[in-house]
Amino acid sequence: MKTKLLLLNLLLSLFAIQMHAQDRTNIYTSNSEISDNLDLRAVASIFGDSKNLQDFERRLNDPKFQLSNLDLNNDNEVDYLRVIESVENRTHVIIIQAILDRDLYQDVATIDVEKDRYNKIHVQVVGDVYMYGQNYIYEPVYHTTPSIYVSFWASNYRPYCSSWYWNYYPSYYYAWNPYPVYRYRTNVYGCINTYNNYNYVNYRRSQNAIVLYNSRYSNGYAKRYPENSFYRRNSNVRNHYELDQRRFSKNEMGYSQNRNYSPRDSYQRKNEYKREYSYSNSNDSRKNMSQKVESQRDYSQRNNSQKRENYPNENIPQRTESQGNHSQNRGNSTRERISESHESQRDNSDRKNSDSRGNSGSSRGNNRRI
Repeated sequence: MKTKLLLLNLLLSLFAIQMHAQDRTNIYTSNSEISDNLDLRAVASIFGDSKNLQDFERRLNDPKFQLSNLDLNNDNEVDYLRVIESVENRTHVIIIQAILDRDLYQDVATIDVEKDRYNKIHVQVVGDVYMYGQNYIYEPVYHTTPSIYVSFWASNYRPYCSSWYWNYYPSYYYAWNPYPVYRYRTNVYGCINTYNNYNYVNYRRSQNAIVLYNSRYSNGYAKRYPENSFYRRNSNVRNHYELDQRRFSKNEMGYSQNRNYSPRDSYQRKNEYKREYSYSNSNDSRKNMSQKVESQRDYSQRNNSQKRENYPNENIPQRTESQGNHSQNRGNSTRERISESHESQRDNSDRKNSDSRGNSGSSRGNNRRI
């Protein structure tokens, strides 16, 4: 009986371990593509917003931003990213390394900052070959000049080197669990300064930066796990940019913008869509207004023309009637005046005749009397 119970407990424990392993595997299947878990445009964005490299390292690892989603050592905690720098004359190479174990580091990306002979500063964010493939590079064009440039070429400048290492981190930092890629994309969307431009190029501008970087190169994780390199993960594309293009071509635009494509590109396309939409609406409204105005003008012109056409026809009989009435009034008044004058003349003539008759009668009587 005891042996049966022991066997049953053993089977249950094996089953539980297997289920736990399956759950652990399910956690990492969503993050199978390593290069999806750190957006280099977000790195370039916070670099331009930082005061110095210490502030830049803080922004990289700040739990409030959660800019990184990398978990290379698969401990279900996002790796801390430290920053070190190499300087020579006018060239600065800032290296971002993931701390994976005691004395185990893996380069994630570098930032090349170089001032040319015309005192123009060029910045390139270069993804590590193991992580992103060959020549995965972005050149940020900042909306305003970053304040971090001020200290780079000072006479007393000292290259920055992070003082943090395995299990020894700053007080503001605490590890968080990695997200699924689609959720990470949504989260990192708010970390990108959209006033800047992030231009993809496939060549490295500075040869001095390449030499400086080779002297500080660290790829402990790549040596341990060569099968996890970008070429092994994606044998049919050269780098992460081509991988995104391949994804974009296979999927519909809406799905690729929200899931597979970069948040910056999706943001630009949303803005372009809004601009086009607002522009088309404004044009439509202008067209509608113009059409309304033209229709009102046509309507008013038609009404005016009709009124003009009807106006003389309506006024002609009124004028004729008024003229006829006026002429009649004139004729009647003249006739009345003529009749009155004739009557007055007749009365006057009658009076004169009567007076003459009376005078003649009186004179005759007088003559007779005499």
